[in-house]
Amino acid sequence: MQVDVRRRQWIVSRALAGLGSCTALPALAASFEDRSWQDPLRGRTLPWRLRLPASPGPWPLVLWSHGLGGGREGGEVWGQAWAAGGLAVLHLQHPGSDTETLRGGLRELRAAAAAEQLLARVGDVRFVLDELERQHAAAAEPWRSMRLDAVGLGGHSFGAQTTQAIAGQRFAGGATLGDRRPRAFIAFSPSSPRQAGLSVAESFGAIVRPFLAITGSADGDPFGSYDGGEPRAQVFEALPPGQRALLWLDGADHMTFAGSALRRLPAWGPFRRHEPAAQRQAAQHEIVARITTDWWRAQLLGDAAAAAAREALQRPAGLAEQDRWRLG
Repeated sequence: MQVDVRRRQWIVSRALAGLGSCTALPALAASFEDRSWQDPLRGRTLPWRLRLPASPGPWPLVLWSHGLGGGREGGEVWGQAWAAGGLAVLHLQHPGSDTETLRGGLRELRAAAAAEQLLARVGDVRFVLDELERQHAAAAEPWRSMRLDAVGLGGHSFGAQTTQAIAGQRFAGGATLGDRRPRAFIAFSPSSPRQAGLSVAESFGAIVRPFLAITGSADGDPFGSYDGGEPRAQVFEALPPGQRALLWLDGADHMTFAGSALRRLPAWGPFRRHEPAAQRQAAQHEIVARITTDWWRAQLLGDAAAAAAREALQRPAGLAEQDRWRLG
């Protein structure tokens, strides 16, 4: 376990080394707090994990939504990097599509990847945003030190679908589940729409806030309907030009983007790994951590650090020949 901790710290420190043009960054924030909130209206207990920067507040805040079968432990590499970059990070856990679904095997996982659970996840994000406003108004610590005018939302896989919905994706009949409060978004392994008769452009053409899509050449559907990341990259293509970005990593698979420091996971169902992707994971995590930290800082900060981050995003360092970065 100690080896894994050192590896995580190395990835984060290497990623933040690429932010040399920005203002001074706080030390690596290694600690976190695990608690939960009760949503009485829906009868849901929502576990969360909070990471805080070492610097004094007020801090921008990023919410993280895990993938199918995950939990608040997910996205640890990203959360550590963002906290070290001066952002508070709140990792959410969604009952009904979290780690408990693993007990039922592949059948239960498939059943959890449903519209009902997407609606529940969107409700979780809305409740958390409401609760943050209540805690902030009550001057409760540490929430009083959060900048609720500078909230970002990111997620992986099913968490990316959650992010897309909150950002303003349109569904059949033109329905939307969007929320106006988050200012910027990152979708790790985004998903194109599956509804008959609804084009990708119709689904994502109304998203006007800054949106970064991240995928790779081996980022296929965990349940086997496609093998690579091309359908996921279509989300970027459908976004209105101006405030969009795409990061494409050659050889990265679906679990590369979950943000776990472990290279190997159980070799079944949606957790299957491509061996080349597992071998490249540490280097690709370094790239993703650096670029996403720059993205949040560019979108959520309002000082010289934001300007430096925007400059760094023009030509991100460290990309391989077959990787792609598109901005705007």
